[in-house]
Amino acid sequence: MKKKIHPAYFNPAHIKCACGAEFQFGSTAKELHLEICSNCHPFYTGQARLIDTEGRVERFRKKYKL
Repeated sequence: MKKKIHPAYFNPAHIKCACGAEFQFGSTAKELHLEICSNCHPFYTGQARLIDTEGRVERFRKKYKL
């Protein structure tokens, strides 16, 4: 590797989420501020809403008279 061209690596770096969760990981930034993390993301918390796609095939068949 070439010397003096790589960014400094902070281990551990302090990561803060908007929900209040705090983590420590290695990163090239000393502190990171996230808007969403695994503690508050709807997919991981079980609050995800599924979009009802029922009726798409029927609408297609009606539109093209199949």
